[in-house]
Amino acid sequence: MSLRIALYVRMLAVAVTASIAGSAIEPAAAATPQISWRLENPFRFFTDPKATEAHRATYEALSEEERLMPILSAERALAERHGGEGWAATMLDRTCWDPVQNRHTCKAEPDYLHPKAHRIVATLKGAVDTAAVDCAWSVRPSSGDSTTLTVPCDVEVKLAIPYPDGAMVTVDVGGVRIAETEVEVEDVLVVGVGDSFGSGEGNPDVPVRFSRERSADYGDPVKEPHLTGYPARVGDWASIGDKSFIDANPRWLDQACHRSLYSHQLRVALQLAVEKPQRAVTFVSFACSGAEIVRGLFLRYKGHEWVPSPPDLSQISAVAREQCGSREAPAYDLPEAYHNRGRVPDLQGGLVLLKCDAEHARKIDLLLVSIGGNDVGFSRLVANAILSDESLLRRLGGWMGQVYGYAEARKQLAALGERYKSFNRAVHNLLHVPWGQSDRVVLVSYPALTLLDDGRSVCPDSRAGMTVVSDFALSEQKARDSMEAAERLDRTMKASSSAHGWTFVQAHRAKFNGRSICAGWLDNALSTADDLRLPRKIDGAWVPYNPASFQAYASRQRWFRTPNDAFLVGHFHVSRTILQKALPTKTVNWFQVLLASLYSGAFHPTAEGQAAIGDATVEAARKVLAKYSGKG
Repeated sequence: MSLRIALYVRMLAVAVTASIAGSAIEPAAAATPQISWRLENPFRFFTDPKATEAHRATYEALSEEERLMPILSAERALAERHGGEGWAATMLDRTCWDPVQNRHTCKAEPDYLHPKAHRIVATLKGAVDTAAVDCAWSVRPSSGDSTTLTVPCDVEVKLAIPYPDGAMVTVDVGGVRIAETEVEVEDVLVVGVGDSFGSGEGNPDVPVRFSRERSADYGDPVKEPHLTGYPARVGDWASIGDKSFIDANPRWLDQACHRSLYSHQLRVALQLAVEKPQRAVTFVSFACSGAEIVRGLFLRYKGHEWVPSPPDLSQISAVAREQCGSREAPAYDLPEAYHNRGRVPDLQGGLVLLKCDAEHARKIDLLLVSIGGNDVGFSRLVANAILSDESLLRRLGGWMGQVYGYAEARKQLAALGERYKSFNRAVHNLLHVPWGQSDRVVLVSYPALTLLDDGRSVCPDSRAGMTVVSDFALSEQKARDSMEAAERLDRTMKASSSAHGWTFVQAHRAKFNGRSICAGWLDNALSTADDLRLPRKIDGAWVPYNPASFQAYASRQRWFRTPNDAFLVGHFHVSRTILQKALPTKTVNWFQVLLASLYSGAFHPTAEGQAAIGDATVEAARKVLAKYSGKG
């Protein structure tokens, strides 16, 4: 042993002895070495630790007050940092989601749900003159071979810790043990299922960019001037709907389902990871825009947008397949199990679902659920509120099926409880959530679309935020009818949650008062983001602002996308060739406007709205995890 190392070890021995003896030698006692560690990448869904670290650093920089709503505060900080353009585009291609296989998998770790180890970053704290000597770091698992890494004592090390058993991590200097700690990583599985409010609809990871000079005409300038002068995309496209145009459509984490990194389900999982860097979070989501309990959770639903590889399973089966990882999840024919003696008739006639055998299934710690709105006709109720009786769209039956109000929605509302009951059975029987731990299922309420500040009044008659299509005009009376249906939906969700022992989240609903679809009137607009008007090119000049200045993710008063917003954010279009096969030539371009304003996420929460929902959800999630901490 060299003289330097011998002296160093002697100093450590004095420090330890003084500490044990209760000596008053404070400096020596404080120098006792300790091992400090954190996970290199606590949010495993991101393949690049730098992506997770960007969110962790944002959280760490929040003030105590901002941490009361950490997800919303972080979203605003990130939006400002990225100039309102959004942060998700920088991380979209660094995730464990494969849209071709419709599976959660990573190149470095194909069996994503069944990790064999976690990498930690460890440092030695409180040592004396650590730069002067080398430390030998050892990972000693309960079974298998130990590994040792020797580096200068002041250098942080990255170590692989076996999962789930963990390992003893030790530090030696010159053959003398100076520190040790047991490292056992907690890995929480958070699963998301449901509909567009769960997927993050309205918030593409890469929104469309608009030209500063170019405009687009969707109709004849002479015969249809109301369809001219619209914002036009950047790019080398020659006509609306050609290949170059479609190739520049907005990009999503999952294109078929319009699933986004801005989804509150993902933000909850991410928050649980960044606020406790010694906890790993494994996140899985199959939430899909347009999904229902029957057509979505139980039966295969191909998604909101056509893609070459659409979802190949129902959401329940997809989760079961993920639970099995590299093993095969057997299919079970369940003809009588879930239609509740005919009360859910759409599940009669045979039902085949996957189920991972219990001994191989990864256990679910949190199941985040957003479902029920489409079951009672969310889009039809909204259509009823914004389409006049003389509207061509109303006469055509709306844009996604029949248009109806509260009176027609009552039948669907009455049947919703039975659908939730069927889902509850599947959660326990197929996904292995223990019956005694039903509160691991977290059902999230829908925020109110049209409520003003007082929480009672609704948006008045207006076309504000809806000028993109001349058929749109919000009716206060019909909005009240839709609100009545929404309130009954909320009561049904709460009652079903109580009956099945689920955790019900609704604290965010009050936060949306005054942040409705009509928030930010023209004369009160404080910024371009709050201006409800759609930019149009009139006589060669843009009014009221240039669309290239629109920022999809800038902070704004309203937490819902208006049809005007959706046109500027999602701007979904279909190939002209496809539309020409289904529509009269003269209506092809007009229908593109309709798609760009409605099929792109109108009437869905903004990223800030999703974050506010996430804050309420994560508060409930923490309580559930704390309840079962250490209980398996």
